[in-house]
Amino acid sequence: MSQHPRYFRVLLTFLRNSLVRDMTFRANFLIDTISSTSWVFMNLGFYILIFEQTERIGTSADWDPGWQKEQFFLFLATTLLINSLIRGLFLSNAVEFSEQIRTGTLDFALVKPIDTQFLISLGRIEWSSIGPFTCGLLLMAYSLHQIHLGSGYVPGAVEVLLYVFYLGCGVAIYYSLMIAMASTSIWLGRNRTLLDFWFYITNFSRYPMEIYQRGLGFALLYFFTYFVPVLVAVNVPARLLVRPLSPQHTEDWILPPFAVLATLGSLAASRWVFNRSLLSYRSASS
Repeated sequence: MSQHPRYFRVLLTFLRNSLVRDMTFRANFLIDTISSTSWVFMNLGFYILIFEQTERIGTSADWDPGWQKEQFFLFLATTLLINSLIRGLFLSNAVEFSEQIRTGTLDFALVKPIDTQFLISLGRIEWSSIGPFTCGLLLMAYSLHQIHLGSGYVPGAVEVLLYVFYLGCGVAIYYSLMIAMASTSIWLGRNRTLLDFWFYITNFSRYPMEIYQRGLGFALLYFFTYFVPVLVAVNVPARLLVRPLSPQHTEDWILPPFAVLATLGSLAASRWVFNRSLLSYRSASS
């Protein structure tokens, strides 16, 4: 391999090898896909029950209409897409990173002529996440169809392109937080609990920002928007498809540019933490 490898070709190799591995154990692949997809349907059923009790959620002021059923399902579809990409591309690698540090097998990654963070982050792809990802796409198509029947609204090419862009920003923010937490294994020896903390933090982003605009929720809103920006990961792309149906507010103009800054800042911070942690790594031979 050359000194500057073609990373896209390397990624395709990871995808192919991971698919071969999953097809070698097809029963396990099918069970994993079915179980993760079943969780999606159970989660969807829970929200259907909620909207049988109310017409909308997140109404924080007279000017804010909140999220109706179809609009919230579009929000939920965005959550599914981001979580599926994170689970499929990065989650198992972050868990494996901790084991590589503990067992000393990280040595083999460090000596390869490729960026270590790229290799650590994408070495193993979980194809079973394609089940929830497909559910997210189908739920989004259904939600947009229902919104179109109710109001005649159809997102334009600009909205779709911006949605895809900010969906990528959401994935990058989630990934940055995950790889930064996984990198602390070098200092702590083993941090499975700290990596689990990533799930607790990202749980706050599963709901619209409007539900936090009451009482003590304001503290959570500002902290998980401007300090640990997980709320913008899902809310910004979902709002880009929903907000054209409702009155514009100042936040609708502030959050999109802030999401870009948060993405760049998160990636830079996680890169710094990763490289800084490698300086403290002691190989298996030391």
